[in-house]
Amino acid sequence: MGIEFFEEDRIFKLDTPRSSYIISIVDEENFIGHAYYGKKCRDHHLGYLCRTKEAPFVPSKNARDRLSFLDAFPFEYSTHGLGDYRESCISVKAPGGQSAVSFGYTGHRIYKGKPKLEGLPATFGTEEECSTLELYCEDKVLNMEATLFYSVFEDTDVIARSVKITNKGKEPFYLTKALSACLELDDQDFELLTMHGSWARERKIQYRKVGYGQQSVASLRGESSHQDHPFIALKAGDATQERGDVYGMHFVYSGNFFAQAEKNQFDTVRAVMGINPKDFCWKLGEGESFQTPEAVLVYSSEGIDGMTTSLHKLYRKHLIRGEYRNKKRPILINNWEATYFDFNTEKLLQIAKQASELGIEMLVMDDGWFGKRNDDNTSLGDWDVNEEKLEGGLKHLVDEVNRLGMKFGIWFEPEMISPDSELYRVHPDWAIAVPGREPGRARNQYVLDLSRKEVREHTYESIAKILRSANIEYVKWDMNRPLSDIGSVKLEADRQGELFHRYVLGVYELQERLITEFPHLLLENCSGGGARFDPGMLYYSPQIWCSDDADAIERLSIQEGTAMIYPLSTMGAHVSDCPNHTVGRVTPFETRGYVALAGTFGYELDVTKIPQEDREQIPEQIKMYHKYNDLVREGEYYRIASYSVNKEYDCYMVVSEDQREALVTFVQVLNRPNWKSRRIKLKGLSAELDYAVEGEGEVYAGDTLMNAGILIENPWGDFKGKLIHLTAR
Repeated sequence: MGIEFFEEDRIFKLDTPRSSYIISIVDEENFIGHAYYGKKCRDHHLGYLCRTKEAPFVPSKNARDRLSFLDAFPFEYSTHGLGDYRESCISVKAPGGQSAVSFGYTGHRIYKGKPKLEGLPATFGTEEECSTLELYCEDKVLNMEATLFYSVFEDTDVIARSVKITNKGKEPFYLTKALSACLELDDQDFELLTMHGSWARERKIQYRKVGYGQQSVASLRGESSHQDHPFIALKAGDATQERGDVYGMHFVYSGNFFAQAEKNQFDTVRAVMGINPKDFCWKLGEGESFQTPEAVLVYSSEGIDGMTTSLHKLYRKHLIRGEYRNKKRPILINNWEATYFDFNTEKLLQIAKQASELGIEMLVMDDGWFGKRNDDNTSLGDWDVNEEKLEGGLKHLVDEVNRLGMKFGIWFEPEMISPDSELYRVHPDWAIAVPGREPGRARNQYVLDLSRKEVREHTYESIAKILRSANIEYVKWDMNRPLSDIGSVKLEADRQGELFHRYVLGVYELQERLITEFPHLLLENCSGGGARFDPGMLYYSPQIWCSDDADAIERLSIQEGTAMIYPLSTMGAHVSDCPNHTVGRVTPFETRGYVALAGTFGYELDVTKIPQEDREQIPEQIKMYHKYNDLVREGEYYRIASYSVNKEYDCYMVVSEDQREALVTFVQVLNRPNWKSRRIKLKGLSAELDYAVEGEGEVYAGDTLMNAGILIENPWGDFKGKLIHLTAR
């Protein structure tokens, strides 16, 4: 494993535990070609896969057909404007107005470990855990240098990629596109796997045949978005959940993105990923550099399951940071759906007292505690405690909650400003807006211009003063609207195209400051639910609110898509009240607990008002959480059945790393009349071990459970769940 350069053959070989990635330097112009990505190979002599020994050959041997070469060669980082008519990764506006770019290899550096990306989230690893290739190339006409970064990990089949662009000339130029990664593959009858959605129905899985032309997902909302997710995968036509070739690309970024697969005339597929080039234009002066965010690439020969395992391991070990990375999270109760804006100290303490008696460990006070915030039309930006609601002040409330043996958490929406706020009356120019145009509102709020240092400073201090004032151990950081009306009064005219990215960098700076000053804080990101559930946010917060829709049945498909690429420990999941506040559905309290167990687990209800029979189940659910959370948080996740596909039932499982313990979750959504039991084949167990089924007295061989399966009788009724706990004998 690691990275090697074979100088005589001009070949770079990057090996992960089960994959190889081959880069070939070609011809006198030092074109950087992608030769191979797939199952691990002992040999490095794979440069022939670039097909340079067949027509149209390389330009030095056939200059008359240079365009034909450029339009077919598998470039490692595709460029614009000189004859490659497929999607490019980079384009510019040069001093003369031209847009063309061409890169040739000039050198490289291979070393142990992995560099940080300044101001950006990124995967990390020690010198023992990963190796990095810096591949240097240049455009001599533009006096532009590019460094292509590749890092491989010893413990997972992932390659992390990013690019740094530097102006080596004296005149400025403008980057109009700077993507992070390009991948060239021969078509394998690919299907494109993406995730789509909207508010309350995020990350729904979609497959579509990769036909000729371009198929993309993207965001221009200033956030990774509810609607599209910064992830694509190419699944071979014969691949399944358990076997076959799958290539995934995931963007470690929280703003506008672009990801695309393109099948060309020669049945090769180019996949690209990076910052959305629309409305992007970055000025680079003499000696200045631009660093792209990171894209992670994963190859699996074991179907979707193999991709899932690699990404989960990467994010748990090499992206999530801080005290709670490998730690059980406190069971919280959030007052939002319990009270909305209608609460005071007395009401919150009533909830906290009842919750503490049932074993709940933290009270989170949601929106409505500040300014004149009695509805969602006012006061964002005025982060001063409303003592008419919180009699005696915030510290008094926190101290009283602590006396009950509970931790305390609080909600903020730091990036926003209400038109009806003291802050807006003093600083209307702090809101993002286009001069002369009436800015669009969403939830009756504007977005603060976090590209400006003074706005970031004020925002940070407003939050930090609250956290310094009392023993607050959790923050829910929300963002309830996308960006629009993109304009900043502080950016120069030729830098307005930098605002989207500078805004995201501002968010990252604020969150980095927050977890640095308050290292024991549990930070949970949120964006109207799951509009910014992305790898970039995981670098700052170990968990993200998965969706504002906490209905157990809706959550089955939402959490299925999320868990395909994110560890279960990252998914904010709560038991909510019924009828559910989003869809009006009524599901058993027990089933709601089983579904929330697949995430961080907590409660979103008024514990003083729920039916007594539901309230009595809470202590048992808390025991369930403490019994299984280590396994759920750290185990390998496997998808058994998908309700979103079969429309009847859902099933998934987690298996401990040593394969000695497993937990299967089964949810029957709709019962069926006059049917026999279901046969479920398990995954991830040891074929050599025997497993006891808790509560049933049965012992099964591991290979029997995986090959023959077990029977689950039809529960009577809809929305019924079951846990099956297995331990090795």
